[in-house]
This record gives sequence, C-alpha cells and structure tokens, in this order.
Amino acid sequence: MTQKIPLSWLQLTREKTRLAVALSGIAFADILMFMQLGFRDALYYSNVRMHSSLKGDIVVINNQSNAVLAMKPFSQRRLYKALDVPAVESVHPIYLDYTTWKNPITGRPRSILTFAFNPEFNVFDLPGVEENINKLKMPDVVLFDRSSRVEYGPIASDFEQGKNVTAEVRRRRIKVAGLFTLGASFGADGNLITSDVNFLRIFNNRQRGLIDIGLIRLKPGSDVNQVAAYLRTYLPTDVNVFTKQEFIDFERNYWATSTAIGFIFTLGTIMGFIVGTVIVYQILYTEVTDHLSEYATLKAIGYTQNYLLTVILQEAFMLAVLGYIPGFACALFLYQVARDATLLPVFMSSYRAIMVLILTILMCFISGVIAMRKLRSADPADIF
Repeated sequence: MTQKIPLSWLQLTREKTRLAVALSGIAFADILMFMQLGFRDALYYSNVRMHSSLKGDIVVINNQSNAVLAMKPFSQRRLYKALDVPAVESVHPIYLDYTTWKNPITGRPRSILTFAFNPEFNVFDLPGVEENINKLKMPDVVLFDRSSRVEYGPIASDFEQGKNVTAEVRRRRIKVAGLFTLGASFGADGNLITSDVNFLRIFNNRQRGLIDIGLIRLKPGSDVNQVAAYLRTYLPTDVNVFTKQEFIDFERNYWATSTAIGFIFTLGTIMGFIVGTVIVYQILYTEVTDHLSEYATLKAIGYTQNYLLTVILQEAFMLAVLGYIPGFACALFLYQVARDATLLPVFMSSYRAIMVLILTILMCFISGVIAMRKLRSADPADIF
C-alpha cells in the first residue's frame, strides 16, 4: 500500500533553492527574536538577582528611589520604627553605592557597585557570603564578585591561587578577603560586599545612619502582605514599603518602562516578526502564482477553495517548523557567545523557546492568509 505524500510538501520541495531561501529567512527572523528576547530577559534577571537574594520578607526604601542604580538614602530610624510591630523579628540596614575600582595590574579605574551591612547578620543568600562573612569584621576588607567583568583585573584567579590581592578603591587601599557570586548586570559590571563600618571608611562622604535599603525579617507564621500593608500606614510617607516580590517587580518595572533598553529589545522582537512575515509571504505568494494554473485545474475537477486554502496553510506550517529548527540551534550558539563576552545571564528558557515557536507559526499563518488572496484569481474560465 503506497503512502500518499501531501501536495503541500511536494510543492515546497519542488524548488529546492527557493525552499532553502525561505528556511534561511525564517531562521534569521527566529534568531532575531530569540536574541532580542534573550537580551531583554537577561536585562531583567541580572538586575534583580540582588533583590532575589535578600534574606528577608519586607523591604523599605526612600520613596524617591527608582532603582538600584538611582537609590536615595533615608534615615535608618524609619527602619527601626518597624520593630514596634509585633510580627517583626529583626531589621537590617543595607548601604549601597557606586565607587571607583582601580585595576591592580593596569591601574585603569572602573565603576563598581558596593553593598554593605552589619556582618553579625548575613542579609544575602549568595554563594561565598556566609563562609566569608566573619572576614568582613576586619578593617579595609571586601568580598569580590568572581563573576565581575575581566576589566577589573585577574582578582578571582589570583585569589584562588593563594595570592594576596589588594586594590585601590576610592583612593583607599583595600584587601580582597574572599569571593562571592552575584554576576554582572546592565547596571553594574562588578560588585563588592563589605561591612557597614568599612563602607563608611571607603565612602567618607556618606553619613552613618543614612541607609539605602532596609530589610525586615518577620516572625515565622506572619502574613507578609498583611504586615507590609500595616507598615505602609505606620511608617512615615517618605519611605516605600514592599514585600520582597514587590521589590523585585519594582526594579523590573523600572527597566521595562522607564528606560529605553526594554523598549528597544521589545521593538527588535516585533521587527523580527515583521521581517519573517514578509519573507514567508513572498515565498508563499510566489508559490501560488507559479502554480495558479494547477490550482485552477484542481478547481475545475471538483476541489473546493477550502481545500486549496488548507494546502497553503500546510505549507506555512511546514515552513514554520523547518525554519524554526536551525533558528533555535543558532540561537543556542549565539547565547553562549553572548554569555561568554558579556557575563550576562543569557540562557534559553523553555518558555521563550515555546513562545518563539508559536510566534513563528503565527508569522507563517499570517503570511499564508495574505497569500491566499491570490487563489481567488485561480478561475478555470479565466485561465483556460
């Protein structure tokens, strides 16, 4: 018993060169969408890793603060006032600021983000912090982010080799006493962690007690949303109170709506979709035009318009799937290249892979629907 080959497949494979061009165009559109979405998600994820690592339930910041890169200090008395609430177990002030790190090899300065807290209590759930936290009690000591960019110097490799690593930070000689892992972001190429005392030594223009983030830990069994809602009415209006997830969403929303970067990546994704739609439309339109007489013949012998429309949609679906596969493979390779070059968390996610596949199928179906208009001219009376 012979197996029937779909008419749509026979038409696609009849012109091998045209098929290759079509698949290349779809793959290019998919790669463009994958890269734009990958960079956009890396932007969001990298900028909230610190927020996600906070070992607390509620966060307090100045109401004039927009994001980590634009924090405004506030009095820690606002934070300690939260201790009046029975559900609050402890509060932890956090300082953060940008300063200049000099590469100990080249002497070139580069901006670096510094976090500080009382080392009696660890506020960050990050690899390397807990095991090195007691070292922060020593003067002029910091922990260096091993995932910082290479422009800061071979700090991590030298430290792991047992070398004594020192550097100049804000015209002050400091010692690297340990490594932790956070990672570069669009807001900072590198990170340091130190104690609040060392922070005030480095940032001698900062006033003790004017903090940037207030972290609140609740007693077990407390309702986080309920306590946060109460603190919003209890604390003065010059501070904002967030649950930990709300603080993450606050930072993410800033990058998505208040900067051009989020818009650019979204626009790039839309452009990739449009480019792919145009390419597939041109291919399907040419297919219909070249086989117009054959379609008219099929109509003449009894095939309906709906059958011919199904053939076109089948071609669109096949193009979508066949073009997606090389696009997906190339995106994985480019993600690795981008990750190695930028140290940003550019990874493929199952959600993104499925979303781009759906967009690809939708892109090809839209092209097919537009190309179908040419089928109306496939009238046997006119052609023959």
